[in-house]
Amino acid sequence: MAVVWQCQAVNSTSSAGAVRQGSLRELNLAVVLRRIAAADRPPSRAEIAAGTGLTRATVSAVVDDLIAGRLVAEAEPAPRTGAGRPARGLVLAGDGPAGLGLEVNVDYLAACVVDLTGTVRHHLVRRADLRPVPPADALDRLATLAAEARAAAVRDGLTVAGAALAVPGLVGDGGLVRLAPNLGWRDVDVPALLAGHPLAAPVDGIPPLVVDNEANLAALGELHAGPPGSASFLHITGEIGIGAGIVLDGVLYRGARGWSGEIGHIPVQPQGRPCRCGGRGCLERYAGQEAILAAAGLAGADLPADTAATRLADLAGAGDPAALAALADAGTALGVAVSGVVNLLDLDTVVLGGGYAPLAPWLRPPVVEEISRRVLTAAWSPVTVRPAALGASSAAVGGAASVIRRIVERPVGWLATSSTSGSTARCTTASPC
Repeated sequence: MAVVWQCQAVNSTSSAGAVRQGSLRELNLAVVLRRIAAADRPPSRAEIAAGTGLTRATVSAVVDDLIAGRLVAEAEPAPRTGAGRPARGLVLAGDGPAGLGLEVNVDYLAACVVDLTGTVRHHLVRRADLRPVPPADALDRLATLAAEARAAAVRDGLTVAGAALAVPGLVGDGGLVRLAPNLGWRDVDVPALLAGHPLAAPVDGIPPLVVDNEANLAALGELHAGPPGSASFLHITGEIGIGAGIVLDGVLYRGARGWSGEIGHIPVQPQGRPCRCGGRGCLERYAGQEAILAAAGLAGADLPADTAATRLADLAGAGDPAALAALADAGTALGVAVSGVVNLLDLDTVVLGGGYAPLAPWLRPPVVEEISRRVLTAAWSPVTVRPAALGASSAAVGGAASVIRRIVERPVGWLATSSTSGSTARCTTASPC
């Protein structure tokens, strides 16, 4: 285990040498684990050594630590094609650490568990109109749902190593939600309100809870789940509110204060409908879920967010005139706002996520039409508009995946924690981690 090795180094004659060796060991663990995580097929120890420049002995020692720490497992050997024993490939383990993704939205709560392989193991949704509910009560309900998801993970032999909470609003330093207009939240200290609820096992170097804007977490999830080559894109989450995550050259752009992406409050008709933010003519008043439902004649249908898009898609698929007209108008408004962002940032991809994902067949044509008309470079550099790979659950899944990525980027923290309780320890419902 990494901790044991570091302790041995500390006993050497040179403390500076111990630090250097400890840093080298930490680097090697990360290099090997990332190599396995990024491989398109299970690589052998020899292939990792050849690809990284590390010696075979170093790779073997590192892999042994990763296997003991439930981060890596040996795959079944490939069919034998010649003399000698076939090498066993290495894959990410599915029975070790897991990430917990949480989401508070206007009319639902969600929790999901993602294991190290990126597989969604559990996804729970509770429908409720949270606008009249005080923040503390809404977060208490979320904590109950999170406990259910964590218990399900424990039953699978997983350890929830951290949690990320997606909120539809402006999130400041330390998880303080400055403003979530559609929820009616202002200056809500989410970590303080959840302090009495254990969401994750303590893991060295991994915060137990990260609070972020839901569009940002959805964009991060799409960055790693989307098709290869999608390094710069605009990810739009369409719910009652509309948010956007901006990814530039593989990095989430947060802005000077971390509040970028409020595309729902770009005015598409400056003297238009009043918005909850205090402005007029904002995009969400024309392309938000409530606006689309109202235009489709479903204003009083009381459809929760996770079923409203499906209902609209069903109607549009059946050729319902009102639904088709509502989606066309929403797509036009969305295209106007998106065109401004594309002109400003020179993006080549727009991803329709959240409630927009199942509606992409009807939203995409008017969005593309507006981009073609308004983006200066569209004639010789077309912009791709596509649905999100993670679909409507992208924020919660992206939050859970962000925890997993921190482990892959710095596995020594997880190994240090797991070695403290023994490499073969397992969480149980009777003895949770």
